[in-house]
Amino acid sequence: MGYALAEELANSGVKVTLISGPVSLSVNHPDIEIINVINADDMYKQALNRFSDMHGAILAAAVADYRPKNVSLKKIKSSEKDLVIQLEPTVDIAGELGKRKNKNQFLAGFALEVDNELENARIKLRNKNLDFIVLNSIKTRGAGFQHDTNKISIIDKNNKLTNFKLKYKKDVAKDIVDKIAEII
Repeated sequence: MGYALAEELANSGVKVTLISGPVSLSVNHPDIEIINVINADDMYKQALNRFSDMHGAILAAAVADYRPKNVSLKKIKSSEKDLVIQLEPTVDIAGELGKRKNKNQFLAGFALEVDNELENARIKLRNKNLDFIVLNSIKTRGAGFQHDTNKISIIDKNNKLTNFKLKYKKDVAKDIVDKIAEII
């Protein structure tokens, strides 16, 4: 979704900075600057360094909420049984940018919820100081990850809910860009 949004924004005349984790996707548009990162910490640092100079941000990536507390620098032998991996939370990028957002910036986020979808998305919208949140459907066949299509709902900070049909991601990106144009 992030790559589709970057393309749609660039095609509409916006200079885009795309901070991307490891993916097999690519873009070839002169108005898209790609910054490749390896992990959630790198993404956080890049987002934080660039956000103050941006008109806004769309946080479309599902960055892991947790990471291993200890990383082994060598191969773990298969003879070691009953391994336990301790996890620690990663930094909440959307929450941190929401704290730093000024009145002239917009901030949009994504939510993928499995229970109480609308209620949990509304909580994220408020807690992270977003202007709107895009709720992804995983209950609709053909939507979300590993598909060229997606089904979304958009909830804005005024609690206006807009539901969309299953569409190609490039068309979903147009709906999201239209929402940005509506609020700025």
